[in-house]
Amino acid sequence: MRPPWDDYFMKIADDVALRSTCDRASVGAVLVKEKHIVSTGYNGSPAGLEHCDDVGHLMVEGHCVRTVHAEVNAIIQAAVFGLATRDAVCYVTHFPCLNCTKMLINARISKLIYKNSYRIDPIALEFLKTAGVEVIVYSPE
Repeated sequence: MRPPWDDYFMKIADDVALRSTCDRASVGAVLVKEKHIVSTGYNGSPAGLEHCDDVGHLMVEGHCVRTVHAEVNAIIQAAVFGLATRDAVCYVTHFPCLNCTKMLINARISKLIYKNSYRIDPIALEFLKTAGVEVIVYSPE
């Protein structure tokens, strides 16, 4: 049986998360427009720098600062390859942090579908609402 679109793209986000190089949280994000993948991203070090999995975490105030978040990497990959993110849907394995939320809003995504309710920031929720981004908790069909 063919999976529904949301199941299909969230499964891909789960698979993308397997590429994560920071084991504190394996997160995957997929940006989709008109049922086609624009870009993907996972949390890991900037290109050319050492990975947490190889050299350990670089912790500052409880956060690993060596890691670029999955949502940001998906936006960056779209930019690197000249792909528009306006009106894209973001499928992500974990609810975005406040900074990722702001970047997704500025990337003009229209909808956020997340799987894990990880550290949901009420300010992030308010920003998404104010920006008109539809927020959906993923629920497999």
